[in-house]
Amino acid sequence: MDTTLEASWKKALKHEWEQVYLSNLLAFVDKEYATKVCYPPRESVFAAMNCTQVNDVKVVILGQDPYHGAGQGNGFAFSVNEGIKKPPSLVNVFKEIEQDLGISPPESGNLERWANQGVLLLNAVLTVQESKAGSHKNKGWERFTDAAIKMMSVEREHVVFMLWGGFAKGKIKLIDSNKHLILESGHPSPLSANRGHWFGNRHFSQANAYLVQNGYAPINW
Repeated sequence: MDTTLEASWKKALKHEWEQVYLSNLLAFVDKEYATKVCYPPRESVFAAMNCTQVNDVKVVILGQDPYHGAGQGNGFAFSVNEGIKKPPSLVNVFKEIEQDLGISPPESGNLERWANQGVLLLNAVLTVQESKAGSHKNKGWERFTDAAIKMMSVEREHVVFMLWGGFAKGKIKLIDSNKHLILESGHPSPLSANRGHWFGNRHFSQANAYLVQNGYAPINW
């Protein structure tokens, strides 16, 4: 597996990189990719971190694990590549942005343009076997990404953390609410959204207002 990690993340997570659990995890992932179809592509496993340096992160959006449909997972939480049909959760994300900010949904579901502006689209689990959601859970990824969240909380100030759904809300214990803005809501999946737990959360306008208040440029959602 391509374990290239952007220098600022490699330095900030040096302690994790030296742990036995991570070498065991990477060996497991190597075997999975060698014997099964997995997502995202090997070179994109660390795409979210590699696209956004530690000191450039302004917003963190947490997902569970990559989309597991054919050609979907691309290394950024909630994102799919150009030309891939937008999954229902992402459709609802764009609907909320339209309601909140009046921005029409884009044709592409590729969120790398957000990452280029300082949005860390971080899944708790960075890999998955095709058609098997959660297939790489509890192998070590959660420990690694929890360390990344905690490091961000400690080392940075005025970061917006968007926690969508029960799983993401479970990470709140890792974040210092005195230093950062934590926005919580239901998950954008149809099941949650249709029960009234997603639409109207206005996370995107709240995030931009907070960023501007603290001297950062807003995100062009």
